[in-house]
Amino acid sequence: MLNIGNMDRRITIERETETVKPSGDVVKAWAPIAPPVWAEVLQQTATEFFTGYGEAETGTMIFRVRYRPGITTADRVTYNGTAYGLKEIKELGRFEALELRGEALK
Repeated sequence: MLNIGNMDRRITIERETETVKPSGDVVKAWAPIAPPVWAEVLQQTATEFFTGYGEAETGTMIFRVRYRPGITTADRVTYNGTAYGLKEIKELGRFEALELRGEALK
């Protein structure tokens, strides 16, 4: 069940776009696919994991937003100046909400 009262944070959902300059160069940039939306931040963690070269940290964030069609894992979420690449998108209810699991991009 979606609790609208918990959606007290603003996030921006962005999609990578390509623009061709008059010189023929292709420029890639991230552009919002909608105005900033209200979201509930469910979890924020710094997960440590071991790699062959030592320790590394990954910031994981889960956002819950009202249902919006067309969002894919190729998109990203920007929150508090940090961009999060979407790793998983889960539909909650029947077209009620989406749970976006993102990992901080470096």
